[in-house]
Amino acid sequence: MPRPLVIGNSKMLINFDDKLRLRDLYYPYVGQLNHVGGHYCKMGVWTDEMFNWLDEDEWNRQLRYQPDSLVTNIRAANDRLQLELHMEDGIHQRDNIYLKRVRVRNWSSKPREIRLFFHHDFNLNESEIGDTALYDPSLNSVYHYKRNVYIMANGQTPTEGVHQYSIGIKRFNQAEGTWRDAEDGVLGGNTIAQGSVDSTISFRLFLDEGEEQTLYYWLCVGETYQDVKKLNNYVMENDPNHLLSRIEVYWQRWVNKENDDFANLPSELIDLYKKSLLVVSTQIDQNGAIIAANDTDVLEFNRDHYSYMWPRDGALVSLAMIKAGYGGMVFNFYKFCKKAISKEGYLQHKYNPDGSVGSSWHPVIQNGEVQLPIQEDETALVLYTLWEYYEKTKQIEHCQSLYASLIRPAAKFLLNYMHSELELPLPSYDLWEERRGIFTFTCSSVYAGLKAAANFAQLFGDDIRYRRYNDKAESIKAAMLRYLYDEETGRFLRGIYLNSDGQISKDYNVESSMFSLFSFGVLPADDPRVVRTMEAIKSNLRVKTEVGGYARYEGDYYFSVSNDHGKIPGNPWIICTLWVAEWEIARAKTLSDLTEPYDLLYWTHKQAMESGVLPEQLNPLTGEPLSVAPLTWSHSTFVLTVTKYTEKYNQILVEMELNRVKQLQVQS
Repeated sequence: MPRPLVIGNSKMLINFDDKLRLRDLYYPYVGQLNHVGGHYCKMGVWTDEMFNWLDEDEWNRQLRYQPDSLVTNIRAANDRLQLELHMEDGIHQRDNIYLKRVRVRNWSSKPREIRLFFHHDFNLNESEIGDTALYDPSLNSVYHYKRNVYIMANGQTPTEGVHQYSIGIKRFNQAEGTWRDAEDGVLGGNTIAQGSVDSTISFRLFLDEGEEQTLYYWLCVGETYQDVKKLNNYVMENDPNHLLSRIEVYWQRWVNKENDDFANLPSELIDLYKKSLLVVSTQIDQNGAIIAANDTDVLEFNRDHYSYMWPRDGALVSLAMIKAGYGGMVFNFYKFCKKAISKEGYLQHKYNPDGSVGSSWHPVIQNGEVQLPIQEDETALVLYTLWEYYEKTKQIEHCQSLYASLIRPAAKFLLNYMHSELELPLPSYDLWEERRGIFTFTCSSVYAGLKAAANFAQLFGDDIRYRRYNDKAESIKAAMLRYLYDEETGRFLRGIYLNSDGQISKDYNVESSMFSLFSFGVLPADDPRVVRTMEAIKSNLRVKTEVGGYARYEGDYYFSVSNDHGKIPGNPWIICTLWVAEWEIARAKTLSDLTEPYDLLYWTHKQAMESGVLPEQLNPLTGEPLSVAPLTWSHSTFVLTVTKYTEKYNQILVEMELNRVKQLQVQS
């Protein structure tokens, strides 16, 4: 399932798999629509009457990125063909142009003609019905179109453009596709096809012994033929080599703009931090949607995907980017939420990138009772992280513009969606979307959301609402200590459930999400009740294999590979492991206290793919990525944990220096 290489520009996103096949092409929204849909657009090589697709096992592949950039750095070598390819891919930072540079080195001891083939298996607007592909002689290019989507493919070598082309039918009436036509090294030259269609274009190079030459290939994406023609001309006029170099420089400038102090972190962790910032940027749509993941292979699990915006994920990703100094990139997320929020003041389960409501499995009626099918933390966390945005950026105008349209409606909902006797939020679904009840994580987020709303009310001189929001937050905290803290076990419960007879049943399962108690400000990290809760997480959720890490909760079934819950309580998740690190950072008093979180940051680095991409979770026996990759939440949590680590490290250094000065003063 993993997508080890992702590139994008907030309007267009492309994913490659580990065999160098283009698997996903999203446009005009990040996460919507996918014009490849998990099929394969691949590349092949012919020379000396031999042919190989790059996804075949003969190739030795290395998949990386250029330093500090969203331009790939790929090496593919084939001993039988006596060839080495060095490839770099990038998407223009402004325009919807995908560029590829291919340097071909001839290992043979003789001059050779080498042909490279690019196959296009597009399914425009996520359907192969009614597509058209044709050759355009005026531009010596091939393009596919349907309605408002046009994709033009072109390229050039040092001496010429497209050498040959073939357009035909795929996956219909025994037709496999034009990729079969490529395997003899010669393309048939059919000029047009409609329906379920594909295309292949080729380029040729003439290389002497040991010589290296470069070719360029690109895709232009737009709404009309004139759009893609204009983009194609832009590439030709501005030199694809120059454009690709500018893409690389842009991202290097972007990711280094903050000049961060990384304390004692080694270069490999700094590199993963920067890669994480870059990967997160590819998952953020220009209109504000922050997408959970765009790896479509997960369709095999549930015939649905992660290409949605969960307000919770979006809020916590925003928090990380805000803390890292990239608040400007995520402010549109809050504008998205302003448009999406219901008239009652809550946010739905999830949303499509265009703002429409996404799919859901939360019922409106259950056991004969009508219920609100939401996860309340998703509304609360938007308020909590918006205040963090203000604290970091001091953009009071931005926040004022959302006060009446987002902050107050959401806060009013949080105030009213309360159990009158318990003084806790009414039942809703948990953050894992699996169970309905009153949970420590949800209550912590509602507490934080109302505190944030109170801060905004105070900022804007709205004293009546300030007291109302703040008092309710404090009453929730008191009720959490009364109902969610369990004296018998000495720790917090995952949650409680209200039975039909009004009785409360307790959920004693240990769950990683209870890190929210200190992270969202309900209690200090060193409060004994928090300490015992977090120690239970560390004891019960640690994966006792060589892979290590921490699980979500005891007996986690999602993508489970083992029933030995004593040894493997669940698969290790990146975010859950980093939550443990966050707690250790929060309660650290000395530099030695930071040893364990340092080790957990390094553990995360070891779980990254060669390219630096982080998955959602790992196979606890093999360490292989499970579910989707990259997961935006994994990368953003690494960013947030690094920022907290470096802040605490530098804070301790300052305190050490102050203590040293005081001692000198006393001695003198």
